[in-house]
Amino acid sequence: MPKQKTLKNSFSLQGKGLHTGLNLIVTFNPAPEDYGYKVQRIDLAGQPIIDAIADNVTDTTRGTVLEKEGIKVSTIEHAMATLYAFGIDNCLIQVDGPEFPILDGSSQPYCEAIQHVGTEEQNKEKDYYVVKSKIEVRDEKTGSSIVIYPDDEFIINALIAFESKILFNQFATIDNLEKFATEVAPARTFVFVREIEPLLAAGLIKGGDLDNAIVIYERQMSQEKYDMLADVMRVPHMDATHLGYINHKPLVWDNEPARHKLLDIIGDLALVGHPIRGRIIATRPGHTINNKFARMMRQEYARQHGCNNHEA
Repeated sequence: MPKQKTLKNSFSLQGKGLHTGLNLIVTFNPAPEDYGYKVQRIDLAGQPIIDAIADNVTDTTRGTVLEKEGIKVSTIEHAMATLYAFGIDNCLIQVDGPEFPILDGSSQPYCEAIQHVGTEEQNKEKDYYVVKSKIEVRDEKTGSSIVIYPDDEFIINALIAFESKILFNQFATIDNLEKFATEVAPARTFVFVREIEPLLAAGLIKGGDLDNAIVIYERQMSQEKYDMLADVMRVPHMDATHLGYINHKPLVWDNEPARHKLLDIIGDLALVGHPIRGRIIATRPGHTINNKFARMMRQEYARQHGCNNHEA
C-alpha cells in the first residue's frame, strides 16, 4: 500500500484576496502522519486552527468557506485541490487573513511551489476511501448532480451547461492525478459580466480583475452600464455590442471553464479527508453540490468504519 505524504519543506505564497481585496500570505507546512489538512488563522488571537473537512464548510456562494466557532477562512479550494492531486495527506496551512490569495485564479502557482519544495513519504499507509457502491446527490432545482461508482482509480468526468451564447455545454475529464499539473491546474476561475454587479453589491470580488479570472460577456447591456462595470473592473471601456471572453491572457484550452470545474471538484472532495478510489460523473457541478456530496461521502465512510463524522 502507498504511504502517506507531506511536504519536504514549508513554502509561502502572497497575493490579494478575491473577495476581500486584502494582501494575504498563505504558508504550507509539513505535518505528521494522520494529521490531515488544517488551516490556522495566524492573524487572530490564539491563532485558531480549523480542520479542513467538509463538515466545517458553512458557505459555498462563490467559493468554499471553512468556519469554526465564528472563525472563517474562504477561497481554499484551489490550494486543497493541489495538495490532494500531489498525494499530500498531511499539511498545516497558515494564513494571515480571512481568505487564501486568489493568485492567478488557478492552481498553477501552488503546483509550482510544491514541485519546488518536493514531497516526503511518511511511514504510515494511506487510508483510502474505497467506494463500494454508488453514491449520488441531485439538486432538482439547478439540474446539478454528482454520482460516484466503484473503481480502482480516481477519475472525474464533468459536464457544465449554462444558458449562454458564449459558454456552451463543455466536458472535461481527468483519469490520472499525475496529469493534474499540466491538464487541470492552469484552468482559471470564471465569472459572467452579469454576475459582477450583484457580487459587488454582496461585498464580494473586491480583488477580482482580469489577471485572476476569465470574464464572460454574453448578454448585451447598455454602453453606459458596460462602461460603469469596466471602471469597476479597472479595464478600458469596450464596445458593448461585442460579446465574448474578456481576459488579458488567451484561453489555455477551449474548455478551460470545464477544466476549472474539475479543479473545484477535486478541491472540495479533498475535504472528504481521505484519498478516494472511485469514478465520479458530475453534471453542472458547483461548490454547493460538491460540499453536499463530500459530506455524504464522509457519512458513508463513518458508517463503514464505525466512527462518527468528526473521526472520519
